[in-house]
Amino acid sequence: MNQALQHKIESEQFRKDETKFNVGDSVRVHTKVVEGEKERIQIFAGVVIGRRGRGLNETFTVRRISYGEGVERVFPIHSPRIDKVEVERKGNVRRAKLTYLRNRIGKGATLVKEATTVKTPKTAAAK
Repeated sequence: MNQALQHKIESEQFRKDETKFNVGDSVRVHTKVVEGEKERIQIFAGVVIGRRGRGLNETFTVRRISYGEGVERVFPIHSPRIDKVEVERKGNVRRAKLTYLRNRIGKGATLVKEATTVKTPKTAAAK
């Protein structure tokens, strides 16, 4: 298929509100669940342990501990089933994939919150 034609078809399917989040962030993913003829929002909260793909095929993996068992779920970023992605906490990581969290237990599986420093402007009295 021609690249320009493929890009034009895919551009209609892209999500309009792009949420900025990275690997290591704690997120809450609001997904639409259809039960019978009713539709409701279900929240899946956890740590983003990986992102992969490009364009319309881009996905991210969220991991959480539920009743002592690790649960991972893969979400397509541009899926119409995802209502929104909220970033609860920024993580400070140096890796693209956090698969080592699968082996960690308890507080070792949590990531340290990114430190935010506030710079104060130099005052005129310091002259």
